[in-house]
Formats: sequence, C-alpha cells, structure tokens
Amino acid sequence: MITILSASIGRMRSGGTWLSSVVKTLAPLVLALLLGAVILAVAGHDPFEVYRLLVAESFGSAKRVAATFAASTPLIFTGIATALAFRAGAFNVGVEGCVNVGGLAAAFVGFTFVSLSGPVLLPAAVLAAVIAGALWMLVPALLKSRLNVDEVVTTLMLNFIAVSLTAWLVNGPLLAPGSANSATPIVADAARLPKLMRGSSLNAGFVIALGLVVLYWLWDRWTALGYETRIAGLNARFASASGMNVPGLLFRMMLLSGAIGGLAGGVHALGNVFRYVSGFSPGYGFVGIAVALLGRGNAWGILLAALLFGALSTSGATIQLFSDVPIEIVNILQGLIMIFAVVRFSNIWKVRRT
Repeated sequence: MITILSASIGRMRSGGTWLSSVVKTLAPLVLALLLGAVILAVAGHDPFEVYRLLVAESFGSAKRVAATFAASTPLIFTGIATALAFRAGAFNVGVEGCVNVGGLAAAFVGFTFVSLSGPVLLPAAVLAAVIAGALWMLVPALLKSRLNVDEVVTTLMLNFIAVSLTAWLVNGPLLAPGSANSATPIVADAARLPKLMRGSSLNAGFVIALGLVVLYWLWDRWTALGYETRIAGLNARFASASGMNVPGLLFRMMLLSGAIGGLAGGVHALGNVFRYVSGFSPGYGFVGIAVALLGRGNAWGILLAALLFGALSTSGATIQLFSDVPIEIVNILQGLIMIFAVVRFSNIWKVRRT
C-alpha cells in the first residue's frame, strides 16, 4: 500500500511542473484566439489590429498594467477557492455567494466599529469576511461530507440566496442614511486597504493575493495535507482504503474554499468599493471556476489564468474608444477560452475515473 501511495504521489508531482501548467493554460488561449480571429475576419475586422489593441490596453503602460493587476485580484482569490474544493473532489460553484456575504461582512465591520484604530479595524474587517465566507459554506460542506448530497445543487442555490439576502440588507437595515441607492455607509479610512499606485485601483489586496498563491503552492506541493487532498480528489475509494478520513478532509476543504471566497469579497469591499452595494460582484465567483479550470488547479496556472481574464476585462472596457469593434468580442473570447478549458478538463476527468 505504501509503495502504491508513493508511486501515485510521484506521478502527480512529476506531472505538475510550472512549465506544463503554463503550456496547459496557454493552449486553450491559443485555440480561442485562432477561432476568434476567424470570427473577427468574417465580421470584417482585422484580427491583428484588434489583438494589438487588446494587448496595448492591458499592458501598454504602468497604469494599464496596474489596472490589469487590480482586475485580476478577486479572480486569483476565487480561482484558488474553487481549486481547493476541486482538489478534494467537490465541484463547488458557490464561491460567488461567499464573495457577497464576505464583502458585506467586511463593509459592516468597516463602517460600524469606526472608533478602532487602523491596525485593529482593517484586520478585523478582513477576518469578518473570512469567517462569513466559511460559515456560508458550512451547510453544503456538512451535507456533502455527511450525507453525500450533491454540492453543485446546494452551492448553486446558496448563490441566489446570498445575492437576495445581501440585497435586502442593503435596502433595509444596512442602507446608508439619506441614500437612495442600495448601498451601506462608507467604511472608515482606517479600514481601507492601502493603494499601491496613485491614480489607479491597484491596492494591497493584490499583494495578499500573490501571497495566497505562494501559500497554495507550498500547501499543494510540500505538505502532507496537500497530497492527501489531491489523492482524495483523484480517487476517494483508494484514499479511504489508505486510512484517510475523506469526509472530514472534504468538509475542511469546502470550508476553506468558502473562507477564501469571503476573503475575495472583503478585499474587494475594502480596497475598491469601500462599501457594499447591490451588484457588488459582477460574477467573480463564476469566473473563478473558469480560472481554476484553465489553471488546472495549479497555483501558477491559476495566477496566469487570472491575469488573462483580468487583461480581457480591462481592455474590453476601452477597446470601443479606439475601434469599431463591439465589446461583445471580448465576451466571445472569454467564452471560447472557457469552452476549450472545460473540454480539456473533461477529458482529463474521464481518464482519471477510468
């Protein structure tokens, strides 16, 4: 049994180098760009000029790079949150709900306990977001780990509950006094994440996200818990036969996934919005699924995928100013990338199950 376990770990380690992760992440992008070029040409646009504009608007100057990093920040969090559940064998699609409740929790602490000093208030607000995200994932984690209830259904439904619940709160008990908008009061200055570049939205949340990428890589590659999680996700029956507590492992990883999803919402609230508003998340949790799939669950692949989607997000908002290309072309590229990523992931999943 020990020999088999060692061989399994060795195969996973040898197949997960950073170079292979980069190649696997870029392959769907290349295919999507090729197909996108055909679509652009048929529509009467020059594919090379459109792609040149996309690159220039994403990385053409320091401020544009900063904007790309800022747009990528929540996607790094949600990508890792999703990947953690995937690693344990759970298809968690509820990170979006965790983003919303985490953002509201952080904003609530930030505008309520204004008498606290910065070294206390900011960590407290971030911690509130983490706890809220973990608690929001508690019921699906229990149902999955104890009763084997389909986590796709429970986490998906909780997304709608989270959006509706937070919308009710910001239109009722937490509505800012004198405000006609669906928003909480502004958080105190002491609760705001520091900016990294003047005149841009890039803040310390990006540094936290990069630190989380490193921690995820270390956990995944060099800790016993990381190996156990990967084995449980690959073959739960084998993991149980090896003496692992698979239900307990699954429960912990789903809670951790929710906690990081809540952290994504907290960073967004304290670093960009400075309050909670209806429509707080434009779908960060759902894009995080694509980021996790495109990055193959690898830390550096997730980082690269998040930067890619961040670049498409920032460039798409300004490309219409310099060309007659509709912004929908960016949505088409994102969709194509997701399709190719999921198709490749599905093939890998089938091989693993056979």
